[in-house]
Amino acid sequence: MLREVLFGKIHMACVTHCDPSYMGSITIDPDLLDEVGMVVNEKVLIADATNGNRFETYIFRGEEGSRQIMVNGAAADLTGVGHRLLILSFCQLDQHELETHRPKVIICDEHNEIVKRLTYPASMSVPETIIPHTI
Repeated sequence: MLREVLFGKIHMACVTHCDPSYMGSITIDPDLLDEVGMVVNEKVLIADATNGNRFETYIFRGEEGSRQIMVNGAAADLTGVGHRLLILSFCQLDQHELETHRPKVIICDEHNEIVKRLTYPASMSVPETIIPHTI
């Protein structure tokens, strides 16, 4: 049996641009993607911490070092410049993989600079509570 679990998260990213006329996706600085192991064309769940909206899309590569978070297409109407987003990626793991999997999380400031790096314990190592660890 496979279970769908968190792979990586960009927490509190700040939307820098919205373009409803651009082909749909979310454009993200590749430096941020590399930190959490996300890749271009990967499906992500977006949670807007400012207004509570949630939507799914896929990743486009932004300009390296730009700290760009650009929401494109119809999803641009669900958020706004300055909104804070949680960008979540998931993976499917078997029981053996669950024993060692450690999701990576970065927390961003209002300029999309990384202020903290976290990793969660392996899914099977803390059965009742997941406690993030700073890395």
